[in-house]
Amino acid sequence: MNIVKATRQFEEWLGHRTDIVKKDLHLKHVNMKAEVFPFLRATYYRWAQIWPKVCPDLAKGPRVLAVGDLHVENFGTWRDVEGRLIWGVNDFDEAHPMAYANDLVRLAVSAHLAAQAGHLPLSHKDICDSVVAGYHEGLREEGPPFVLGENNDWLRQIAESELRDPVHFWAKVDALPTVKGDVPISAIDAIEHLMPARDLPYRLASRVAGLGSLGHARYVAIADWRGGRIAREAKALVSSACYWAKDDQGPSEILYQAIISRAVRCLDPFVQLRGRWIVRRLSPHCSRIELSTLRAPGKELRLLRAMGRETANIHLGTKTARGPILRHLQKQKGKWLHEATEEMLNAVREDWKTWKKEGYA
Repeated sequence: MNIVKATRQFEEWLGHRTDIVKKDLHLKHVNMKAEVFPFLRATYYRWAQIWPKVCPDLAKGPRVLAVGDLHVENFGTWRDVEGRLIWGVNDFDEAHPMAYANDLVRLAVSAHLAAQAGHLPLSHKDICDSVVAGYHEGLREEGPPFVLGENNDWLRQIAESELRDPVHFWAKVDALPTVKGDVPISAIDAIEHLMPARDLPYRLASRVAGLGSLGHARYVAIADWRGGRIAREAKALVSSACYWAKDDQGPSEILYQAIISRAVRCLDPFVQLRGRWIVRRLSPHCSRIELSTLRAPGKELRLLRAMGRETANIHLGTKTARGPILRHLQKQKGKWLHEATEEMLNAVREDWKTWKKEGYA
């Protein structure tokens, strides 16, 4: 089936598992036509469907609990339980057991598309080499996480330069529209569980964010507490699109909490799975780093290498996978990631061309 039919079938599947926000889904369809990079971000379901066919040998490689929807804009910062600034993968909506190479190829494909769009001044060869080198390092050294203190000063400078000014950040939050109509009790319960005090008055707003999850309900509670502003967001989750891609009719799991708990990681204590809602704190220091604002002159390759290392940190959460992955990597030909990336790039671009001509908005 082509991308248009796949999208219709996936959205029908999705509609049986969560209440879809139709205007947000329409916006997603529009963004999918705009450029190929946002198209990639918005269509993980299609990637999950075609990846085993385009790269069958890699898809049979050692399995891990993988990110699934990994890309260069899926990295950000948060504060750990010690208040330290941490950098790493920011979103695990599509976490699912699969071959480790899925995450590496998707990360490399996204970097190629970002370079094509002018966001990363890198060559194709340098992209793949940096991702693989970082991944190898992470596996060999078995961590550690990226604490943005004395050991990662260069990365802290990149991240902090993009942390939103508090005045500007809270102005944007205050501009979010107040929710009109009923809100699921489960969402309210999930948000209030993460509040710093019981019975704290708050305004409940709706938020449009992301691309892959556009169409999922998002609610943001905004409050004043002890001299400052706070915000908590609840986003509706469903199980990974991999279940749809495999036409798996059996029980499905949401593995968000499992993957962040197992990984070599400094956990964000304000990210929790509550039923079918992922709840998190929103603040200037707890945010995704967007390519449109990224400033890393001369450090782009080092940043990609760090992304490869962080991918290894996630995969190391599958305790039995390290040895098999290292042995599998040793057997691969020198250009394996370049070749797989090129094949998936071609597949994504062909899908995007079809969507621009035939897709609905």
